[in-house]
Amino acid sequence: MKDLRNKKIAILLTDGFEEVEFTEPKKALEQAGATVEVIAPNGGKVKAWAKDNWGSSYDVTHQLIDADPEVYDGLMLPGGVMNPNQLRKNKDAIEFAKSFFEQGKPIAAICHAPQLLIETGALEQRKLTSYPSLRTDLENAGATWIDREVVVDNGLTTSRSPEDLPAFNKKMIEEFAEGVHEGQTA
Repeated sequence: MKDLRNKKIAILLTDGFEEVEFTEPKKALEQAGATVEVIAPNGGKVKAWAKDNWGSSYDVTHQLIDADPEVYDGLMLPGGVMNPNQLRKNKDAIEFAKSFFEQGKPIAAICHAPQLLIETGALEQRKLTSYPSLRTDLENAGATWIDREVVVDNGLTTSRSPEDLPAFNKKMIEEFAEGVHEGQTA
């Protein structure tokens, strides 16, 4: 496994994120040595969605308005249906994610999370995957959608669903270990 010591990773989410798409990548990042901070529009706690009902609540490290994307080496975005739908309407969340593209920093997004990335305007000519229902939205944003468990394109790592988490976590860690990708720059 790649070593992520000395790497600080932001996980951006809000209430309604798919619990396992947060807990498993977070655990994998921490096991690889990364410092992981949870960023959310509101401080305090965020509430997960666990398959078909509300799940556990988790502590937020920083409220989004106080989070500086400059201090992070990578961005991880869990999916769920409610979470990215709320984030894509939040200008601060869009700007936070967009800054990772602008700086060439790696981004990992699973399931419905690429909905937020559409709003950054940075998906033109990018290859990615997502939950299948987002295919048309991503193609309309200029991306090439590929039905594969994990797709990596110049620091952008994407996967379709919780079933893809082992492959997603492995590639996410590889890309975060590599650091800045010039091809990622928007």
